[in-house]
Formats: sequence, C-alpha cells, structure tokens
Amino acid sequence: MTDARAELIDFIKSDAVFHGDFTLTSGKKATYYVDLRRVSLDHRVAPLIGQVMLDLIVDIPEVDAVGGLTMGADPIASSILHQGAARGLAYDAFVVRKEPKDHGRGKQVEGPDVAGKRVIVVEDTSTTGGSPLKAIDALIAAGAEIAGVAVVVDRATGAKEIIEAAGYPYYAAIDLSDLGLA
Repeated sequence: MTDARAELIDFIKSDAVFHGDFTLTSGKKATYYVDLRRVSLDHRVAPLIGQVMLDLIVDIPEVDAVGGLTMGADPIASSILHQGAARGLAYDAFVVRKEPKDHGRGKQVEGPDVAGKRVIVVEDTSTTGGSPLKAIDALIAAGAEIAGVAVVVDRATGAKEIIEAAGYPYYAAIDLSDLGLA
C-alpha cells in the first residue's frame, strides 16, 4: 500500500465514516454512511485522492479526461486533473450535469470537448451504479468513448456488477475491508 493510500484511508475512517441508521440514494438502509465530500473538498485530503486515483487509472491506455455526474464526481476529477499535471500527465476534467442546460448552449457535459476522446467516469462512492451510468449515457451522446468507471470507495452493494454487466470496466481504490466496515 502506498503512503498516500494509507493516509487517505485514515482520513476517510476518521472524518468521513458515520455510524447510525441511514437511508441511501437507492432507498436501502445502512448502519454506516461514507460521506466523501467531508474529505474530497478538504485541502489535506484532495491531493491524496488525486494521487490514489491516478495510481488506480494510470495503466488504462489512452485516457484523455476524467469526470462524472455532478456533484460527487467533481472534486474527484479536479483532484486527478491537478495531481496528474503535477506528474506531467495530461488528463482533462469534465462535469456531467444531471440534465442538459435549458439555456445557453444547452450542454449536459461541461469542460473540454469529449467527442472522440477516451474518458473515465469517476465517482466518490457508488451504491447502485446509477450515477456513473447516467453520466455514461450523456458522455456517449456527446461522442465520448468510455474507458471505464473508477470510484474512490466501493460500498460492495452491487454497483460493480451493474457497471460491468453494462459492459464497462470497474475500478475501486478502496473497499469496505480497508475501512474496517466489511
């Protein structure tokens, strides 16, 4: 395990894992909640997320850009963009709106043009795979080629299987056993 990954796991365990009774986006009940926005927007942790996610995706060939459905994916993509630039890597970032804008250019995918580009859809944590799949639909409509889906924390609630069944590789940097939740 890299130092960055170990440090990231420690931050997530101490600052982003909450115990209690929670209802997830899927409607399912859980006894813990992983709130990665508590750390993905933290100046100490965002660089670690970028480093760990870069290590996860760096061997995927010919990736041009990273991003996903706003809002969970936004700080993840930004961290990858910045840490990639620090390593001399050229990953652009994009944001996929939940719906196309109803004004201006009416775009759903914001940032550098993704048409003809290989992209990785990123997510902070995925429960059902719904957010990455919604982003994928918008990206395909914008002409992107999907190289895979990469999440910071996999909750082991079926997202991996759903995304792989849809035909996309699934990568996770951290799983529940890393966080002491398995």
